Amino acid sequence: MMLLFSLGFISLLLFAIAYKNPHYVGNRTSMVHLFEWKFSDIAKECEDFLGPMGYGGVQVSPISENLVINGRPWFERYQPISYKIISRSGTKSEFSNMVQRCSKAGVRIYVDAVINHMTANAQPAYGVGHTPAQPNKLLYPAVPYSSNDFNHPTCTVQNYNNATEVRNCELSGLHDLNQSNLHVRDRIVQFLNTLIDLGVAGIRIDAAKHMWPNDLNAIYHKIKKLSSKNGFPQDAECYIYQEVIDLGGEAVKKFEYTDFANVIDFSYGIILGKMFRGQDSLSRLQTFNDTNTWNLTSSDNALIMIDNHDNQRGHGAGGATILTHKDPKPYKMAVAFMLAHPYGHPRIMSSYAFTDPNQGPPADPYDSIISPKIINDECVNGWVCEHRWPQIYHMVRFRNLVKGEKIQNWWSNGKNQIAFSRGAKGFVAFNVEGTNLQKRLQTGLPEGTYCDIITGEAIYGHSKCSGKSVQVGNDSTALIEILSNATEGVLALHIQVSATKSDKEKYNRYDSR
Repeated sequence: MMLLFSLGFISLLLFAIAYKNPHYVGNRTSMVHLFEWKFSDIAKECEDFLGPMGYGGVQVSPISENLVINGRPWFERYQPISYKIISRSGTKSEFSNMVQRCSKAGVRIYVDAVINHMTANAQPAYGVGHTPAQPNKLLYPAVPYSSNDFNHPTCTVQNYNNATEVRNCELSGLHDLNQSNLHVRDRIVQFLNTLIDLGVAGIRIDAAKHMWPNDLNAIYHKIKKLSSKNGFPQDAECYIYQEVIDLGGEAVKKFEYTDFANVIDFSYGIILGKMFRGQDSLSRLQTFNDTNTWNLTSSDNALIMIDNHDNQRGHGAGGATILTHKDPKPYKMAVAFMLAHPYGHPRIMSSYAFTDPNQGPPADPYDSIISPKIINDECVNGWVCEHRWPQIYHMVRFRNLVKGEKIQNWWSNGKNQIAFSRGAKGFVAFNVEGTNLQKRLQTGLPEGTYCDIITGEAIYGHSKCSGKSVQVGNDSTALIEILSNATEGVLALHIQVSATKSDKEKYNRYDSR
């Protein structure tokens, strides 16, 4: 009996972790959300920048055909009218081409899937591919869905302390599908399998909080394995990460969804937003591995972020606590901490500029999305492109190079100055105080001269740095300085000035093979 129980437990455990591997190539560790980018532009960015700089994946905006809304706000993407692959980002063939090109560059693709609901009422209602529907009658012939496929009676989510209402009623007037209906499940599985056939590595489940965990688990259990023809290991399962906004105090808990897939932990960005805004003490982050203290999911269950497309616009969770590109110094510091600390699967946000929170992406007079214009590695025509900020992409590579190393040599002044190493491979320090950080600290690094990758990088062949340099002694200590008025409040070390040409090639042109 004990043997049978143990085998059964092991089987359940294996099933529980099946959808939690992002399948990054090599030792890559991070993805970026290229919010509202066109497929052709994503493909080029994978080849020109993301692959060489060590990014592991791209989350794309929803690709299923959506309702066309006057003014073309960004949120129209979250109102599906069919499961055809056509959007402002491009066609199915363009999507397929992007996946293949990004894969060759060592970059996986993850799709934001909207399966909780269809559109709100609109008259007339047609999609970006000109597909018609009658939302007021719950008729979506291109799927097809009829009134039998939606939750009844129709209601609106108002009380978030009632789990049944949260999961069975309409969110903001969006017609709520019944995922316990076998026809609905089959249509969703068919859509997700199409994505897998096209070579995606994973799926973000939008509004997972508004669906029953058992229904989602049943859907995941029916989707295909990833194909070795698309470059994945044999019998690999699709990576799944679910949007479950849970800050505590509501009926639906993120921990209800972690047995079978990852969740996006919204508490993470709120905690770091407070820290790097100076509203809480950085020294408390020494216990950040204690997820119970911080009400975080375990590291292997969490996709983490500083901000996303919702909460940078005041939606979703966190309010004024959330850091965005509009607060560049603390934002870069928070992202640097996320990438330096080993917790979770990080996702970088890449935005476009906006003044109206409903504003869609940069577009021409015909509402076609315009491509980012890049000058000196920066986007200049309405796209923000945080993923191209040197302070961020250098830290993406930092995380790759320290992968598997534990936090060691923790130091703090008891307030808002902290530092730690990742084994003997990397070291970071942060200063959010109004006073200078000037202290000799144990870095854990081998003796040598190191470039601060936040302010510059090594100029190979000349044994100097384009930014600050730090001398580490034979006892692995170094004088660490971050002035209170510095442009950047963080310092990061992991590569020596005297690195060889092969080190330069590994660092600057990331080997994805």
